[in-house]
Amino acid sequence: MLSIDNLHRSYQVGSQIVHALAGVSMQVATAEYVSIMGPSGSGKSTLLNVLGLLDRPSAGRYVLAGADVAQLDDDAASKVRNRQIGFVFQSFHLLARLSVLENTLLPLRYSTQVRSDAEPRARELLARMGLSDRLDHKPGELSGGQQQRVAICRALLLQPKLLLADEPTGNLDSKSAADVLALLDELNGGGQTIVLVTHDADVAARTSRVIRLRDGRVELPA
Repeated sequence: MLSIDNLHRSYQVGSQIVHALAGVSMQVATAEYVSIMGPSGSGKSTLLNVLGLLDRPSAGRYVLAGADVAQLDDDAASKVRNRQIGFVFQSFHLLARLSVLENTLLPLRYSTQVRSDAEPRARELLARMGLSDRLDHKPGELSGGQQQRVAICRALLLQPKLLLADEPTGNLDSKSAADVLALLDELNGGGQTIVLVTHDADVAARTSRVIRLRDGRVELPA
């Protein structure tokens, strides 16, 4: 599904150059469930942003679904991101003024694809998440776990090849977190490729493989 080779991402902060990624190489197979762990400042968020085409590497190669996407311009990156990548964030990022159904359909606003099946699919996804009776509710009327399930539905609407999750249980109580993790397990069991960033060893233990970062590099097993 994805392959990165000798990926670097550097930032200039004042007069200093910060090497957030310093030669990361990794592969993720189709339908694999991978977690990325590491201490604060290890490069986890930067790596996820690069994988999601929200950021561009300073150097290195990134192949997604057979296409080299490392140096795409903003327009081309946006098209690939919208069609092939779904995002789930710790903070949900639902729009307060929109209903559950409208939030789920948001990706259509940024898509050039004509998808007459989008609303039926949104309703189907929300039903699968146990939210059929919440379609007209606003995010503020939902629990944290319900909001995260809406965010997952939104991420899956356009059937992305890759699902990226950044601490998806970080703002949830233990019961809601367990429900969301069970849902991710189910999605992966159905063939969805998932890359998840977490600081929680129990969350990482549910995935098929753990990649550990330290100081912008993949930490090799001892």
